[in-house]
Parts: sequence; structure tokens; C-alpha cells
Amino acid sequence: MQPAARDRSPLTRAEMRADLTRSGLNLIGQALSIFDADLRLAVANTQYQAMFDLPDSLTDVGASFEDTIRYLVLRGEYGPQEDPDAAVALRVNQARTFQPHYFERERTNGQWIAVEGAPLSQGGWVTVYTDITRIKQQEALLRARSDALSEQVLLNAESLAAANRELAATNAALQEAQRVLTQTEARTRQVTEMVPAHIAHMDAQFRYTFSNRRLPVIFPGAAGDIVGLTVEEALGAPTFATLLPWMSRALAGDPQVFEITHPTSGRRIRIALTPDRNGNGVYILSTDVSAEVQAREALAHAAKRNLAAQLTSGMAHDFGNLLTIILGLQARLASRDLDGAAAEDVQATLAAARRGAALLDRLARISGGREAALEPTDLPALLADLAVLARPSLTEGNALTLDVDLPAGAVLLDPGALQDSLLNLILNADAATPPPGRIRLTAQQGGDWLELAVSDTGPGFSPEALSRATEPFFTTKKGQGSGLGLSMVYDQTKMVGGTLRLSNGAEGARVVLRLPWRPVARRMVLLVEDEDLIRAQVRDQLTGLGHAVIEAASLAEARALADLPGLGLILSDIQLGDGLGLDLSTPLPVLLMTSLPPGAPLRDRATAPVLTKPFTAARLAAAVAEATKERR
Repeated sequence: MQPAARDRSPLTRAEMRADLTRSGLNLIGQALSIFDADLRLAVANTQYQAMFDLPDSLTDVGASFEDTIRYLVLRGEYGPQEDPDAAVALRVNQARTFQPHYFERERTNGQWIAVEGAPLSQGGWVTVYTDITRIKQQEALLRARSDALSEQVLLNAESLAAANRELAATNAALQEAQRVLTQTEARTRQVTEMVPAHIAHMDAQFRYTFSNRRLPVIFPGAAGDIVGLTVEEALGAPTFATLLPWMSRALAGDPQVFEITHPTSGRRIRIALTPDRNGNGVYILSTDVSAEVQAREALAHAAKRNLAAQLTSGMAHDFGNLLTIILGLQARLASRDLDGAAAEDVQATLAAARRGAALLDRLARISGGREAALEPTDLPALLADLAVLARPSLTEGNALTLDVDLPAGAVLLDPGALQDSLLNLILNADAATPPPGRIRLTAQQGGDWLELAVSDTGPGFSPEALSRATEPFFTTKKGQGSGLGLSMVYDQTKMVGGTLRLSNGAEGARVVLRLPWRPVARRMVLLVEDEDLIRAQVRDQLTGLGHAVIEAASLAEARALADLPGLGLILSDIQLGDGLGLDLSTPLPVLLMTSLPPGAPLRDRATAPVLTKPFTAARLAAAVAEATKERR
């Protein structure tokens, strides 16, 4: 019987609370009723039934308001009625549009009652009926026996008493409305502050009158409390200048939806401006769509790359065989004693065939994937070497300058791919810039990004080039280019998690590469792996990246070493011979590794980053940098 009693206990407590509520309502002196939004009785006390002498059916929960009014009308509660149905309908319609009220009326039995009603925020209304018969009798008695009092004083006293009662009822309704309004406003603000977007209102003077305090989430570096500030003060003059045309059109009544690139952070921001219906300004919704835009661009670019691969893969093999034959025949001809013109023709044919072979290789690189080879890189030295490599290839009269402003220390990069990309951009800029021209390569770090920009003093990109330059095979060199250079730069940049942006500056074209900023911090790493060969391989990868390594072959050994001074990271296998790397408890950053596939239950338990075996040194370097990023 004990379990059954526990099962019934929630219902018993609910019944006890209901009985407690009914008992409390029955003890008050006034009659009270609460009807819900469907005009059904929700609560009533015994005084309500007694005052109006109602049958039990009309005081049960769920009783119809219309049935109650009909009962009272037919009984003569409201005096003689020529059309009882019309009288019922009138009061029911008034109830459907319920308004706060207070009035006093005399019933047919001579009783005076004060009726005070107020709507509820959940729908429906509460009405309190107070018997004021004795008060009225006292007022009448005072009137009859006080000949010395002026008629006007008595009338004013009665009027004031009634007004005070009505004012008290109005105040109660206003207090309830204020409570509901305050609660609603607090809920609205809480909801808006949870939204991963900036919601604001701006008046006609471009001044914020409301903000959900999410502006720094969308525009890094902006203030959180911006109410009272202008848009220019909150976002800065460059961003305001970009937004001004759109905001002006919105203030004129034309809704706007557009995207901008935040000049400071490089984020892609989508902004919706909705004119205030009352003409008092504009509502602003700003969201960070950088990931969406990058995914969209990546999908479009991947589709074009796949199309290029499909177009070339079928004939690449046969074309390669033909080139091999041509190169062989021309080599035989070149070895013979030919006259000058024939020898030149043979050399020209050989050169064209070699260019075809190089083009095939570049096509293969487009259609085939490769993994980034991240390694610690002295970026200023790499850029200096790049300048030495590029300058001899520039058109006579054109000059290349470097502007490097970077913190000291190595960073994790794919140096080969980066050098290829920058060299491609420099040579493209040189080809587009008539001498004497200037090509400038700048490098700087901002927040979590490395920004590399190549700009020139040429004519700039055409509108078509700005929208299509990264497409495979698109070129403006009219037969002299393959149209694969910028496409490969785009691929190499995306491969390491970066972005590429093309624009026209004040003097010419500008191409900006933004790559994740991964500074190399030499750390002491506790490596936990029970397989000797794997432990040796990973140790070599870590030391090759410049880290010091302490080895542990078991969970117990790792726990004994985890509090060594100077440790900066624990790299552990998930499954060890004597336990799980998941069970290591330490304040240090932890990076896990496993051969289990994604989705495996044990792997899904991990709360730390997980590296899938086998992995390259580049992937290990990137994972270590990511795992320790917040500790730097």
C-alpha cells in the first residue's frame, strides 16, 4: 500500500491546496466570482451563491456566465425586461469586452451592493460584490435627521464617498495592469537578450533609444550600453558612413535588408531595418552571417570545382598520353641537325607541350584535395624571402614594398601554400598595373586573425571580376592566363579556415587574405599513450613542433605526473590499459586522441577536443593551438 500512497500524494496535495483556497475565499465578507476567457466560472465563494440565491449548478466550476445572467434576468434581478433575451445578450457582449468598472445598484429586494470588476492578464475577470445596504441606510438616516446640514453638503459627502470607492477600484485595476506590464517588459527584455542578434530602435536623429545589449556580439569592440548614443558614436565613423544610405531610406519609410562587411573584424553582418509604424524611427535587427556566407561561397565554389573536375577528368588521361607522344617526337626532332627555322619550330612546339603538361598538373590539383601542412613559421622572414623571389619577375618600372607589423614569435601556417598564394596575387597585380606602378604587401594581426593584403595602383577589378574572379577558368587576360590562379588561392585559404576578399581601393585593386592567428607557444606536454610505437611517433611530432614532452604509459602514471610544475597541456589517448583518459581530472587544458570514429559512445562522452588517429603533424599543431587558445 505504501507505493500507492506515494502515487496519490501529488493529487492529494493539489486537492488540499484547492480546499485551502476555497476555505479562505469563504471566510471573506464579500461575494466573489472569477470567470475565465471562455465565460465559464473558475472560482466562486459561498457568499456569491448566498447573495444571489443561486442554485448549485450555477456555482459549480465551468458554469456558463450566460446561463447565470439568464437565470437572474428571468428572476427579475435587473427589474422588468421587455425582451429578456436582449437583456441577456447585452450583458454577455459587455463581458466579452470586459472593462474595469465600479458601480452601486439597488436590488429588487431593497439590498444595495457595490460591484467592482477588473480584467485578468490571463483572460477573464474577477468581480467582488459588497453589501453596502447599512451604509446607504446610515446615509439616509443622516439626511433625515440633520436639518442643520445643508442639502449640498450631504450630496457632496455621498458623491465623495462613492467617488472614493470607485477610485479605490480603479487604483487596484491600475496596479494590476502595472504589475502585468512590468512582468511582460522584463520577460521581453530577457528574451531579446537571449537572441544571438542585436535588436535595437533608432530615432530620426540616428540615436539609439533601445538595445538588447548584444551589439558587441555582432560588432566586436562596440560598447554594450548604447542607449542614448548615436550610431556613429557606437559603431564608429567608417561603419556609420556605410550604413547611412540604408538608414536614410528606412527613415523615409522604405524597409531595408542588406549585408555589410564589418571593417574592423571582417565579419559579414546582415541588417534588417523596419520603419517604426508611428513614424518615430527605425527598428534594427543585426545578425552575424559570416559562417552562412562562407558556407554558401564554399558550396558554390565546390560545385564549380566539381564541374571543372568532371569536364577534365574524362579527357585528362588521353590528353596526357598525347602530350607524352608529342614531347617524345619533338625531342627526337630536336636531336637532329635541323635548319634554324625548323629548330625554332620544334622548340616552340616543345614549349607549348610543356605548358600543356603544366596545365594538366594544375587541373589535377584543382580536382584532387590536399591537406594543409601547418608548421611553425617565421612569417616576417617568409615574406622577406617572397619579396626577393617576386621582385625579379615584376614588369620593369613596377615596385614591390613590404609593410609588416606583426608580434614577435612563430605562427602556425602552411608556408608553401601561403607563399604560392601571395606570389600568385603579386604577379596578378603586376600584370594589371602599368608601369610605373606600386604593389604593396601588408601583414598585420588583429584579434584572432592574421590579415595579409596585396594592393596595387592599377585600374582595379571590373564589376564582373569582383563577382567571378575565384571561379575556375575565369580570366581577364584574354588567352594569356589559365583562370586557375585566384581559384587556387581561394581553395588554399579556405583549407586553413581563412577568407578571401576582393575590393577596389582608392588607387587600384586590393585582395585581402584573413587566416586564423595561431601563435606557436612552446609548451611542456604530458603525453599519455600505452602503445610504445604510437607514443614514440606522437612524441617526435610534438618535439618537431618545438614542445617539450613528458611521457606516461598508463592512467596511473599520468595521474602521478599531472601536477608537475610547468606542464601546459595533457595529450592523452581515450582508451588506456588501466582506465580511460576521459577520467583525467586536471585544471590543465586537455587534448584527447582516439581511433574511435565520430559517433562512438565512448568518444561522445569526451568534454575536451578529440583528435582522430592517425593524424599528421599539421593537424596535431592546429589541435594543440586550438586546445590552448583560451589559456594564452
